[in-house]
Amino acid sequence: MQDNQTTLADQKRKTVETVELTEDGRYKRKVRSFTLRTGRFSDYQRTMMNENWATLGLNFQKSFFNFAEIFGNNNPVILEIGFGMGKSLVEMALANPDKNYIGIEVHTPGVGACIANAIENNVKNLRVICHDAVEILQHCIPDHSLAGLQLFFPDPWHKARHHKRRIVQPAFLNLILPKLTQGAFVHFATDWENYAEHMLEVLQQESGLQNTSLSNDFIPRPDFRPLTKFEERGKRLGHGVWDLYFTKI
Repeated sequence: MQDNQTTLADQKRKTVETVELTEDGRYKRKVRSFTLRTGRFSDYQRTMMNENWATLGLNFQKSFFNFAEIFGNNNPVILEIGFGMGKSLVEMALANPDKNYIGIEVHTPGVGACIANAIENNVKNLRVICHDAVEILQHCIPDHSLAGLQLFFPDPWHKARHHKRRIVQPAFLNLILPKLTQGAFVHFATDWENYAEHMLEVLQQESGLQNTSLSNDFIPRPDFRPLTKFEERGKRLGHGVWDLYFTKI
């Protein structure tokens, strides 16, 4: 890939600078669920991403991905949005070779770390994307193509005036639902109780989804979701964790 660092930077710049106008030609500011941050991008992360992007990376495009061509098989595809440094995503891909995983993350060092981890563990059933998840869903993910959606510990935007930035909103579910196959799952997790309650309310309002919780709210923490350093730190601080697991009906 030609200077992949520059290419990814260009993509992120386009994400920030995308302009949308109202009917009378005024600038319309987009509300995004994330803030772009570069952080410390180590030489190792950069090298691993540049050298392996052709095999593990997917670029934004205004046409649907062909998952059978990308992975070389017809195994179920699971999408994770906001995988952080990618440790738990790599663990899930490694533990489930009969499934294909796609991860979306806008934090460049996290993308580099995820690719490095995948290479170190010889993971073949994983691809990563460094772009706005909403635009990927709109333009790149075909309808009825995903066996599952994972969203673990998204930015809670805990201040009330920022709640509109939370990614879990009715409009987000309206975008996701057509992408799911029959019986596909939606798995959310957060360590913010207020956000957990908000997620539950939004999910319960979607008639196309069914809660798997026996108490019709949250499920016990499932063993198949790897414990992350972020979650371990939260547990040490006394934070609770809430998992929601719905299926498409």
